[in-house]
Amino acid sequence: MQQMNFLITALAALIPLIMGFIWYNPKVMGNAWMKSAGLKEEQMKGGNMALVFILTYVFSFFIALILNPVVIHQYGLMSVVMDQPGMKEQDKASEAYIWLLDAMGKYGHEFRTFKHGAFHGTIAAIMFALPILGINAMFERKGAKYIMINVVYWIITLALMGGVICQWT
Repeated sequence: MQQMNFLITALAALIPLIMGFIWYNPKVMGNAWMKSAGLKEEQMKGGNMALVFILTYVFSFFIALILNPVVIHQYGLMSVVMDQPGMKEQDKASEAYIWLLDAMGKYGHEFRTFKHGAFHGTIAAIMFALPILGINAMFERKGAKYIMINVVYWIITLALMGGVICQWT
C-alpha cells in the first residue's frame, strides 16, 4: 500500500525557500516584484527573518503534505476502499483488502515520474495558487504584473515539489 514518505515531503518543503532565494533575488524578479508590490528596500530589511524562514518552511511542509495525494494517484485507490469492512484492521481475507493489494500490485508504480508530478504540481498552481493570489491582489489593488510574478513563482515551485514527491515517494 502507498505510504507517505515524510523525508521526501520534508525535502520537497525546502523547494519554496530555495526558489524564493532565486526568484525574488534582485537580479531575477526581486526588483520588479518590490516595485509592483509598492515596497521599498528599507522595508525589506526589517522584521524577524529567522521567524519568516521558519514559518515559510512550516507552511511549505503543509503544501508538500497536500501535494502527495494530488500527484500520486495511488492514494485515490486507497480512498475508494478505506471504509470497507476489514480495511482498518488490514484483514487479509477481506474482499476490499485483497482488491487493493491486487490493484497496487498491478498499478502501484504507474505514473510515478518527475514529469508526471511536475504536471500535477503545475495544474495545482494554476487551479489553486492563481485564483487565491489573484483574488487577494485584486482586493489589495495590485496589478497584473504583481499577480504574474507571484503566480509564475508558484507554478515553477509546485511543479518542482510535485515532481520530487511523485518521483521519490
